Amino acid sequence: MDPKNDSRSKRYSAPSHKLRNIIFAVITVIVLVIGLFAWQAIHNTKGALDKSYAGAGLKKSRDVSDVIKSGRPISILLYGTDTGELGRTYRGRTDSMMLLLINPKTEKTTLISLARDAMVSIVGYENTFPQKLNAAYAYGATATSIKTVESFLNIPIDYYALVNMGGLSNMVNQVGGISVKSPIDFTYSQETAHDYGPNLYRFHKDSTKFEHSDDNGNTWSASRATMDGDAALAFSRMRYDDPNGDYGRQQRQRLVLEGLIKKSANISNLLNDKFMSTISKNVRTDLTFGDMTTMASKYIKAKNNIVTEHMQGVGESYPDAEGNNVSYEVIPQHEKQRVTDLARKALGLQAAKTGLPYGGEVPANLSGIATSLRPAGDNNANETTTPKTTQ
Repeated sequence: MDPKNDSRSKRYSAPSHKLRNIIFAVITVIVLVIGLFAWQAIHNTKGALDKSYAGAGLKKSRDVSDVIKSGRPISILLYGTDTGELGRTYRGRTDSMMLLLINPKTEKTTLISLARDAMVSIVGYENTFPQKLNAAYAYGATATSIKTVESFLNIPIDYYALVNMGGLSNMVNQVGGISVKSPIDFTYSQETAHDYGPNLYRFHKDSTKFEHSDDNGNTWSASRATMDGDAALAFSRMRYDDPNGDYGRQQRQRLVLEGLIKKSANISNLLNDKFMSTISKNVRTDLTFGDMTTMASKYIKAKNNIVTEHMQGVGESYPDAEGNNVSYEVIPQHEKQRVTDLARKALGLQAAKTGLPYGGEVPANLSGIATSLRPAGDNNANETTTPKTTQ
């Protein structure tokens, strides 16, 4: 399906509940890139890892081979696709997106959630403005997603990791489950996407304990403190009853991902044929086998100090071609600058101005619309020249 020929309303339709929170499957990639397993384990699974390799389709903004060999901080764009098997021809939009920044010198890993509904001008497809950030992949695949994020924040993207929903529960189960403290009280069923229905979970604020019900809450299991794959999905998918909306969901995503990273310290016994087969079917990345083995020795300590952040936008709506209002998150320049400063510092780069307000340059005939959608008092909203990324 060509997104250019698709109607705007279809392009903006909400993804199904099954497709939410794809990003948690990136634990498999993080396990590999941070190198929490012995060389022999990697060597024995080289064939499966090779199947996960796919080039990004563009010239990187810096020499990533030199960056990783010299043990300098690296950036990885983590995102998921809603297309099922990764071998399918059709490119769907991406769901939750994150920046993974690994600094071996400070021994710190930084996770920054990017607003998937952020209003952008997709690089190479500027005439389709306004678009959402997660539509960049549908238009131009990995290369376009990377270019748009780089232009939006003025940071280099060294690698990417694309993951689908398949195999996530199995991955969580194979690490033996995780314990995560919930930031709010809530009850959620994945079948209904609400606080009622079968397969119901009940989580408690400031506690790792939760209960499960198979009969719409009439009876509950004893309290548990370790989430299996299904519980982790329920914990991370709920959105509508969170007082912070999608930002609250992003927070729970980061909590689960952080828990998975920490638990993966004992993952060496999971690197068997079955587990690696799951990886090869559900992960695509341009990290080569050589990159991973290099990182295994130089980046391992960064997993002990994890910092999580998110990018905060302002809700805005704009009608599509059929006159239906579409909800966006417009990111103020000062907020983009804050995230740029955070990311560049994590990467050991000198300070620089953030990217254009919408990433790509907005065509002249759409500039009035672009300006009118900026938050009141937003600085530099009329910029049209892309700042050069400082390496």
